[in-house]
Amino acid sequence: MPKTSILYVPIGRKTFDLEAGEVQRKKSSEFLHNVTENVIEPDEIITSPEDLDAFLDTVNNDEIIASIYQSVTFADGEFVEALIKKVDAPVVVWSVREPSVGGRLRLNSLTGGNSTSHVLRCASHPFSFVFGNADEAQVQKRLKIQLKVQKVIEDLKGLRIGVIGEHPPGFFFSGTDEEALHKHLGVTVKNFDLNKAFEECVKLPHEKWEGAIERAEQQVIGLNRNEETVQRFAQFTTYVQDQIDEADVSALAIRCWPDFFNELGAAACSTLSQFTEDGVVSSCESDIHGSVSMFILQQLTGSAPYLGDMVHVNEASNSVVFWHCGAGAYSLAHPDQGAKPGVHPNRKLGFTMEFGLKPGRVTMFRVGYTPEGYRLLVMRGNALDTPQRFNGTSVEVELETEINDTLYGLMEEGFEPHYAIVYDDVAEELVELGKQLGLKTTVYTKN
Repeated sequence: MPKTSILYVPIGRKTFDLEAGEVQRKKSSEFLHNVTENVIEPDEIITSPEDLDAFLDTVNNDEIIASIYQSVTFADGEFVEALIKKVDAPVVVWSVREPSVGGRLRLNSLTGGNSTSHVLRCASHPFSFVFGNADEAQVQKRLKIQLKVQKVIEDLKGLRIGVIGEHPPGFFFSGTDEEALHKHLGVTVKNFDLNKAFEECVKLPHEKWEGAIERAEQQVIGLNRNEETVQRFAQFTTYVQDQIDEADVSALAIRCWPDFFNELGAAACSTLSQFTEDGVVSSCESDIHGSVSMFILQQLTGSAPYLGDMVHVNEASNSVVFWHCGAGAYSLAHPDQGAKPGVHPNRKLGFTMEFGLKPGRVTMFRVGYTPEGYRLLVMRGNALDTPQRFNGTSVEVELETEINDTLYGLMEEGFEPHYAIVYDDVAEELVELGKQLGLKTTVYTKN
C-alpha cells in the first residue's frame, strides 16, 4: 500500500518559552492540515526523548511519507535520533523565528534545527531544511514543494512500466538497467511481447474495441472511424489496456517502428497519444527513462506531458523546436487548431496526431542514465504561439538561458535526445527531487 500520511513532530525543552512555542505549533499544525488530509501529530510539544518514544510507539511507520520535525525550541540530537530509529521516512527539519529580539533568547529554534540537520547528515538520513513561521509565504511554498516531492518519490516506488517490444537498433538511450532503475528510483519494468499484441488485438470482436474509437472522437477533430488504420489503433489500444490493467501497469514504453508499420499496417502514435491523454504516460521508441520522465511531470502537475526530439534552433528568438512524428496528448493541441488526425510524415500511414502545441509556460525535463549513474536535466521556458513548425506534433520553446550556451552544454553533457515537457513551472520541485534522490541535476533556468 502507498504511504499517505505526514508525521508532524514538534519538539521543545521546558527551559525555553513553551508558551510562545505553542503559538507556533498551533499555527504550523493548522497549515499542515490545510495542505494535506492525513497528518499524524501529538496534542502538544514533546519535551523529552522518553515522551517522543511513547508517541512514536503509536505511529505506523509504513504509513509515513515524510516526517516534519519542528524544533519549536532548541533540543539536542537525542530527539531526532529517536525519530529516525522508528520512522525511516525522509525528514523536513523546520526552525521558526524568534518571537522577539532583546533580552532572553526565548526559543533558540534555529540552533535546534542546525543541530538536528548535523545529526541527520552524519546519519546519512535524507532530509531538507525550512526556516520561518507557518504564516510566511516562502515557508508555505517550501513545505508544499517538499511534500509534493516526497509524494512523487513514493509514487515512483509504486510505478510499474509496461515495455512493449525492445527499443529500435541503436536507440541505446531508450533501454535501461532494470536492477539499477529499481534501486535508484524504485521503478519496476513489466515486459510484453509486441508481436503477440499484434496477433491477438486483431482477433478482438468489434464491440470490444469500438469504445476506443468513440473515446478518440471526443477530442480528435475529423476522425474517420471507417479507416483501417483507425480500427487498428482501436484494436491495439484495447488489447493493451486489458493487459496493463491485469499487470497493474501505469506507464508505457512502446516500440513503434518499424514493427507497427510492417506488421500492423498502422502508426503507434495515436495509441501513445490516447493513453497519455488518459493518464497512462506513453513514450515511443521504447524509451523507458522517457516514460519515467513523463510520469514524474504528470505526478507533479496533474496534466499530460509531451515527449519530443529537439530538432531546430532559432537564435533570433532564443528558441528551439521540439518535435515528434505524431504523438501528443489531445489536450496539448493549440486551441485554435485542435487535435487532428494525420499520417506519419515518413511512412505515410495513420493515424497520427497532426498539430502544433499550445502556447504557455513549460518545464523541460529528463531522467538520464550514463555509466556514472542516474542524473536529471531541468530546463524552463515559454512555448510560443507560432505556426506548426513541422508535420507531426511540434512546439517552439523560447528558453530562459542563452540558446547556444544551452545547446552546446546539452551536447557536451551527452543528454538523451528525448525531452519531456509539461505546461507548468515545476523546476524547483525537480531540483529538490534531485537533491532528495541524491542525483546530479543540471539546470538551465534564469534563477
